[in-house]
Amino acid sequence: MEIMKFDAQKCSLCGICVEKCPFGALVIEEKGIVVDEKCRMCGLCVRQCPEKAIKFEQKANSFDKSKWKDFLIFVEQERGDIHPVAYELLGEARKMAKKVQFKVNCVIVGGAGTEENAKKLLAYGADKVYVYEDEGFEGFRADCYTDAVADCIAITKPSSVLIGATALGRSLAPRLSTRFHTGLTADCTTLDIKDNTDMVQIRPAFGGNIMAQIAITRSRPQFATVRYRVMDKALKVKQPSGEIVRCDIPAEMTKSAIEILSSRVIDKSKNIEDEDILVVAGRGVRNEKDVAMCQELADALGGQLAFTRPMVENGYGDTAHQIGLSGRTVRPKLIITCGVSGAIQFTSCMTGSECIVAINNDADAQIFNVAHYCIVDDLYQVVPQLTELVRKQKEE
Repeated sequence: MEIMKFDAQKCSLCGICVEKCPFGALVIEEKGIVVDEKCRMCGLCVRQCPEKAIKFEQKANSFDKSKWKDFLIFVEQERGDIHPVAYELLGEARKMAKKVQFKVNCVIVGGAGTEENAKKLLAYGADKVYVYEDEGFEGFRADCYTDAVADCIAITKPSSVLIGATALGRSLAPRLSTRFHTGLTADCTTLDIKDNTDMVQIRPAFGGNIMAQIAITRSRPQFATVRYRVMDKALKVKQPSGEIVRCDIPAEMTKSAIEILSSRVIDKSKNIEDEDILVVAGRGVRNEKDVAMCQELADALGGQLAFTRPMVENGYGDTAHQIGLSGRTVRPKLIITCGVSGAIQFTSCMTGSECIVAINNDADAQIFNVAHYCIVDDLYQVVPQLTELVRKQKEE
């Protein structure tokens, strides 16, 4: 295994790594420890070595790109169902796969019901879904999930691995990229792929002032996380032809240093990422009374009120209702911005909206560059009239 490195000077040939390897991939020979193709990169030998003589390392240009093929999507489960970001990643991967004749595979980890959820992915064009189902995977424990997904990566050797930029995904992705000693691009807004299978990963950088194009050219696999509601959901295929692959789960894979003492399901309210109608209060909204005015418009439309970062920093809203690079990415059917200037940190996280209406008294405001309907006027005149108009339409 080219990524597994042994330090001969540190190694005492105690044999603990050989004994603990659940796959029988390590043997002691005259020159020291040798690892064969059975290795699944589970990391158990690294953690068990008392001399710290084993590590993962992938040197630049030390790999053959042709041996790393296809896409692998980590499918997160939430409340017993598939997190919708997985379908978006599946759709984006299918678009790129056509350009380089790759397949699109998935890996799903969890407790009871995981295989049933895996079957849902076949309808959306997944070629293979690797299932790690075991009661030991009930509840997310980063070390166990990392071992399981790393095992799948070692088996399948994907060129690119896509993970949703959720709280779980942001914990898992860096652990995997570190284990394989390769690159990770977080919070991508656009993905593409070159003919040589290098994935072009585009994301805002330097506070959103530029859009950086990042490529991992000298190592594999390529890791990227993508926010929910940034990509289009995959379309169903007419004749699903994928297959479910049940993966072997050694007992060591579900043993964790993390102990779950208790857990409970938190009541989940509809968040702004899932909302079809949003009204956004920007810096032009000056006080709580004016925020209430915007709230009335949101209520009349049957939507939610959201905020820009300056408004949250001034105490008018919370981060759960903040749109922007440091908040949430949204794609509603209708979004009305009130007094929003339109900095790229904000607009890059809402430009996928179907209809953007901007209200601002500054005709040169940047928000008008992305808006479909531009109202250059005093929001204190426009918003109340718009609210009243909506209410009258409902009464009729």
